Amino acid sequence: MKINTDPKKIEDFLTRGVENIFPNKEFVKKQLLGGKKLKMYLGVDPTGLMHMGHAIPIRKLGEFQKLGHEVILLIGDFTAMIGDPSDKTATRKQLTRQQVLNNCKLYKKQASKFLKFGFGGAKLKYNSKWLSKMNFSDVISLASKMTVQQMLERDMFQKRIKENKPIYLHEFLYPLMQGYDSVKMDVDGEIGGNDQTFNMLAGRNLMKEIAGKEKFVITLKLLEDTSGKKMGKTDGNAISMADDEFEMFGKVMSWTDGMILPSFEICTDVSVEDIEKYKKDLENGVNPRDIKIILAKEIIKVYYNQEKADKAEKNFIETFQKGGLPENIEEIKTENGKLLIDVLAEKKIVASKSDFRRLITENAVSNAVSGEKITNVNYKISSDITIKVGKKRFLKITI
Repeated sequence: MKINTDPKKIEDFLTRGVENIFPNKEFVKKQLLGGKKLKMYLGVDPTGLMHMGHAIPIRKLGEFQKLGHEVILLIGDFTAMIGDPSDKTATRKQLTRQQVLNNCKLYKKQASKFLKFGFGGAKLKYNSKWLSKMNFSDVISLASKMTVQQMLERDMFQKRIKENKPIYLHEFLYPLMQGYDSVKMDVDGEIGGNDQTFNMLAGRNLMKEIAGKEKFVITLKLLEDTSGKKMGKTDGNAISMADDEFEMFGKVMSWTDGMILPSFEICTDVSVEDIEKYKKDLENGVNPRDIKIILAKEIIKVYYNQEKADKAEKNFIETFQKGGLPENIEEIKTENGKLLIDVLAEKKIVASKSDFRRLITENAVSNAVSGEKITNVNYKISSDITIKVGKKRFLKITI
């Protein structure tokens, strides 16, 4: 693929959704304008399903690929077993090898929405290929490249010290291991969320120390609620890349008004000019809900298409603004007398039977037609029924 040195496209790449660039923007711009093929990567630890927070840097990596450069999606199948301490005020639970492998399965498929794999395309790599082969002598040698003082500069470690919370030695090793990924792949740059700044700069230091190379780092703005809390797996407020258009639309509509404009910038392809227009509309008293509907549709278009975005909008208006039922309700068949808990668990409507019991306790399961709450955990299906699970899921059960 020919290298694209269009100044406007390069400026947009280095500006939209970008928080910081190291060593600086001019350094990276000069390389991009120079026409040389560069290699940049994004590292993702498979600690669960990919969500919209992952999609932000993946989409940006896709832009870099469209400029004609080489891109790598690195699956941190080894580092995931250590546990990234980024933004964690407590030690993250370590995962087993099997848990990590299970989480890896869908990553390439989901990333393919924004990256082109295959011959000459994006490369998929796993850091266990080199990290699992290191012996203790290798680790000691690598550890000699960073100081304890450098590690203690990390905000999260400072917080833990003040709160008298433990910092385990393996958490010091995490940025060291992640930084070594850059060296082994001999990259020119790395991209990621701004919560990964410390880890990515550790890689920048190691590249200088070991390879004598000036690696650039691009950090991106995060998808956050108005309190500054990251929308992610840890806090349970993420929108999964596997969510269907109806679920995704409903979740976007539940976001706070303060998230509207930042989300247009980092989650959609809407032009800067149109975002400025929506900003003025909000300042002039336009109902934020109306702008949020536009946002939700634009996000659905990114993950699906215009047709599904229109359907999701219609479904939302019919269901939540007019109090009706959606047109295309999922339908499943079962046997007379079967427990509702068993039906929903078998069909994966709920994550587990424990999840169903929690929903019942929270009065989050009801007859969608009558509105009557289902409060009996052992509720039996004795006739056809349409139920509502949570705020947005509808299901027609027939015998």
